[in-house]
Amino acid sequence: MLDRVLNPATEAPIFGRSDNLPAGWAVSRGPVAYPDAVAAMEARAAAIAEGRAQELVWLLEHPPLYTAGVSAKPGDLLDADRFPVFESGRGGQFTYHGPGQRVAYVMLDLSRRRRDVRAFVAALEAWVIGALGRFNVAGEVRPGRVGVWVARRQPGAPAREDKIAAIGVKLRRWVSFHGISLNVEPDLSHFNGIVPCGVTEHGVTSLVDLGLPATMDEADAALRASFEAVFGPLAPADPPV
Repeated sequence: MLDRVLNPATEAPIFGRSDNLPAGWAVSRGPVAYPDAVAAMEARAAAIAEGRAQELVWLLEHPPLYTAGVSAKPGDLLDADRFPVFESGRGGQFTYHGPGQRVAYVMLDLSRRRRDVRAFVAALEAWVIGALGRFNVAGEVRPGRVGVWVARRQPGAPAREDKIAAIGVKLRRWVSFHGISLNVEPDLSHFNGIVPCGVTEHGVTSLVDLGLPATMDEADAALRASFEAVFGPLAPADPPV
């Protein structure tokens, strides 16, 4: 399935809308407080479900913070006083958000696409993998580990793999919210206050950590192009906050 998603020259997007209407694409230039973002997502998702608003992909950055998904384990919060901690209704465990990390909140109507949660998560992974491919980074998925990983192979050093993008979503009335976070140039030491996504045997990385001096605008352009290949057309929209 991923080969079809990532080589779309002769294939329609596998998670496109049945009516081919474009989703909105909005970028917030300043940091957005997490409670404000959640409130805006909740309102937009409800409006989409009621047919009062178009779908929306919302790109932003947060101030430094940790969020706990519905599967978070208290012991995985290693430094509760380092940054604010927010409980989140998304799937997954603990994760970090902060400057230099592109968060993309994805509010899509799966009733207009496909009512298949696993296929939706696979499409989100394929979206990130396609964006990374534009930087010549080979993003990979692993059974039992949601997210996108990069193998680190250096001569004379043990092989390892690090997480470059996290995925955590929630559905209500078949409309998604929350989404993905791609590490462009965050302070990776900020992840030390948690066990990211409950995984202890692997680390985290970013485009800059991989030796790629990517800007946020370049990451956004890669994400947009890959999104259209996987999910279909986009149109400009105003950020909700």
